[in-house]
Parts: sequence; structure tokens; C-alpha cells
Amino acid sequence: MNWLTKAIGLGEKIKKNLQKKFPSKLDIESSAWTALNCCSAGPKLKSELEDNFMICPNCSTHHYINPRERFDMHFGKNNWQEIKAPIPADDPLQWSDSRPYKERLKEARKKTGQSCAVLSCKTQIDGIEIVTSAIDFRFIGGSIASAEGENILQAVQTAIDNNCSYILFSASGGMRMMESLISLTQMTRMTIAINELKKKRLPFINVFCNPTAGGTTASISSLSDIAIAEKGATIAFSGKRVIQATIKEPLPENFQKAEWSQEHGFCDIILDRKDIPKTLHSLLSILLKINTEVKSENFNETSELNNETREAS
Repeated sequence: MNWLTKAIGLGEKIKKNLQKKFPSKLDIESSAWTALNCCSAGPKLKSELEDNFMICPNCSTHHYINPRERFDMHFGKNNWQEIKAPIPADDPLQWSDSRPYKERLKEARKKTGQSCAVLSCKTQIDGIEIVTSAIDFRFIGGSIASAEGENILQAVQTAIDNNCSYILFSASGGMRMMESLISLTQMTRMTIAINELKKKRLPFINVFCNPTAGGTTASISSLSDIAIAEKGATIAFSGKRVIQATIKEPLPENFQKAEWSQEHGFCDIILDRKDIPKTLHSLLSILLKINTEVKSENFNETSELNNETREAS
């Protein structure tokens, strides 16, 4: 046995020892434990987190869930029907930076199993029919482009056609730079769609999930009759570091968190994720009753209904 063979053998021993000390991604995925270390309590059982809506039982951190998991948790497993929307042509501007945009789209679709960042469905909460959309932050940061805008418009139109409420679960970094002005126009399109929903006196509730920022915050997520936030969610337009560098002043520790946003009137209710279905049902029951009593042609949907529902909350 020469020195090279000995060195290779020693390398294999070191590799095996490291694998024992540091489990691989496959080992973690196939085990009963999760690698999420949100607090000093250490690793958590996957079943324990799943039974608790992916909320840490020790520190109450709300861990990420994708749209399908959210729909199953809130509305019942497979108790929802996906709403399909036309998918516009990929990469209309032939965008390329460090990587071609088409490559990013292909990777995001493989990772999430979705054609775009938004998943929409028809379902019900204790007998109240709703249409809902959820944004998947894993899909290029949950950014909104033409396909996402089309999906949300299709969902809102479905709500109008079926005379039911619309609920949006926001988790987005804003508008997608790879589609430039095409992406920015989605802010206008989504705003017009929500205004059409309001003309029909149909409730719109937004749930801020972690994080929601940029043009998503500045458009559709700020147009709801009632704004709910999951505990600890970041709600922002510009980033905290950008703001601090601009104003040259220290910012509060909880700046842009859900609790800070509620203190400053930007959201109405902060909830544990597991309490969302029950609260949505209660709110929709109130809002739908209000809608049946409103008869005035001069009623301003975008202001007076918003004010009444906020006062009621």
C-alpha cells in the first residue's frame, strides 16, 4: 500500500465521519425530525410542527408553508378546486442577467410544481363559498409578473361570477424585474380587478404572510376591506436597510413586523396561523350580512365599506 492509497483511505474515513456528524439533506428529509432551529429548544419533530400548522410550539415562529399546504391546512385536504389561468409567453423581453430568465422560470417550476408563483382555488369555510389565492415565495421570491397577474385576475373574476368573497394570502417580494414595465402594469390590472369586486359588494380580505413587500404591498395587498397578518410577518415596501441608510436614523427593532404595522394602522388583526380559518368565517359572516343591507347607490365601496368593517373589527 503506497502513500496515495493511504491518503485516499484516510479521506474516505474523514468523509464518513463528517456524514455521521452532519446529516445530508436526503437524511433530514427522510427522518422524523426537521432541521428548522428557530429557538433554543433544538430540532422539532415534523409531525409535531405539522399538527401545529407549522408553528413552533416553543417560540411561536410561523415557519413557511407553500400554497398547497396552506389550502389543505385551512380548508381541508383536497377540499379545494384549483382555478386554472392562461399562461402568457415566457420571457417576453428576452431578459438575461447572471442567468437567463427562462432558466430561472424552469428551476422555479421544478422546485414548486407550479406554473407561476400564484395558486388560486375555489373552496369553502364552514359552508361559506370563497375564492382564494396564495403566493408562493419559493417561486422567484413570490414576485408578480404577467402570469401571476393573469392568475389573480382569473381568480377575482371567478369570485365575481360566483358571487362570493375573495381572500389573498400574500407572500411576495414585489414586482418581478425580469418583466420590467409588463410586471409593473400588473399593479394597475390587479387594482382594477379588486375595484370590480367591490362594485359587486363582495368582500376582499388580505392575509399578510412572511414576507410581503414592494409593489405587492403597494397595490392589491393594501386594498382589502380587512387586513390580517400572521404573527411575526414582515410587511414592507422598501427594505429596512435601505430606509435606514436614507434617513440616517436608527429604526425600531420590530420595524415592519406585523405587530409594528398594527400599531401604526396598516393591518387590523394579527393571528396565529391556526386561528385564521375560524376568524375568516366570522369576518365573512359579518361582511356578507352588511352587504345584504347596503342599498344606497351612492355608497363608496373603496372608502365607506372599508371604514365600517375596520370599525367593526
